[in-house]
Amino acid sequence: MESAAFRAFDDVDRPSPGLIDDCVHCGFCLSACPTYLETGSELDSPRGRIYLMKSAGEGKIPLAGSLVTHLDKCLGCLACMPACPSGVQYGSLIEAGRSQIERRYERPLFQRLLRSLIFSLFPYPGRLRLMTPFFYLYEKLGVRRLVESSGILGAVSQNLAQMEEMLPKVNSLLPPPSLPEVVPAKGKRRYRVALLTGCVQSVFFARTNEATVRVLAENGCEVVIPRGQGCCGALSVHSGRLAEGRDFARGLIEKFEGLDADFLIINSAGCGSTIKEYGHILKDDPEYAARAGAVSAKARDVMEFLSEAGLAGELKNLNIKVTYQDACHLGHAQGIKEQPRSVIRQIPGIEFTELTESDVCCGSAGIYNLVQPEMSRKLLVRKTSHVEETKADYIVAGNPGCLLQIEKGIRQKGLKMKTAHPVELLDWSYRGGKD
Repeated sequence: MESAAFRAFDDVDRPSPGLIDDCVHCGFCLSACPTYLETGSELDSPRGRIYLMKSAGEGKIPLAGSLVTHLDKCLGCLACMPACPSGVQYGSLIEAGRSQIERRYERPLFQRLLRSLIFSLFPYPGRLRLMTPFFYLYEKLGVRRLVESSGILGAVSQNLAQMEEMLPKVNSLLPPPSLPEVVPAKGKRRYRVALLTGCVQSVFFARTNEATVRVLAENGCEVVIPRGQGCCGALSVHSGRLAEGRDFARGLIEKFEGLDADFLIINSAGCGSTIKEYGHILKDDPEYAARAGAVSAKARDVMEFLSEAGLAGELKNLNIKVTYQDACHLGHAQGIKEQPRSVIRQIPGIEFTELTESDVCCGSAGIYNLVQPEMSRKLLVRKTSHVEETKADYIVAGNPGCLLQIEKGIRQKGLKMKTAHPVELLDWSYRGGKD
């Protein structure tokens, strides 16, 4: 037997040959894959990427060139998984393939520096809080408008331009105050729940966390909010930084496992997807495997939970037109599609209209829009054109990255729409009007 020419993969988090062989290359994934729909390239499809991983595992191609290019270009949206009749676990494969790249492939210097900046900032809410005064002044002093109109960042680097365009609006010089550690239920207590506050969510979408707490309390939940929460590991895991992601997961398990809560409530799709996979991510860790599975079993997206529990309290008329974007790691990874729609439709005065291709990725995809700006922009243009067709007052989505991305598209197209998390609609209805 002829020996392999290349040793592309080592044995640490290696893409499983068994999972690779589950793919029969039937092509059902092609019409579900956003990057394939944009490029028409077989290697930008799930089965094409699986073929590349198979070739690399067999030593036929190196850890370079086409393998890196096309695995990097994958959104990780997992739209291919529900479309696959063979049940291929593409999510596990792409994470493992990316882990090989992250550990063993030397990227160009700028890309290494960019990724280092991203992962030294976004998973750390304390560091993000320190940045809020600068973001506030950047906006209020008109520097942002000047930089964006000049196009100077785009001339230097499309990655930097994209990062600047994705900066959220900050409305205060000071970071948002911390939520109370315990918020009592209104009326009779139905549940005791813990809330994940998130990294980006806790700093730049504090309004969503505040709305979540109020809505849960209205629905008979005592809400426990542990101080000093760290990152859940979602950004790291989805980017192939598996060792780092596991460390974050262990820290979060230690923070939440002793709270005697009925459920762990999550209002960010990417975080929820990862936490529900903790049992798999830490399956080989004898100290944490069972503990990880126990935390995963209690994890619920907030809209999933409210749909299952049933809404309580008096909802008031909002009189707005709403459309809904399926966040990829909510719709595809967690299979939560009808529950948010069902809850939204129960709000009086909501005119709900479906969004064309609501389950096609908007191009946010964790850090994707920062490291793959060209493809991200193409997907956002496609998404924004469909958003415009709805003529909605609000487009809602269950993930902060989606909201930032779509808000950018709305702003650039000059639309008068606003974005919100669906739990914010409920909060407005309970409180008798929009903020």
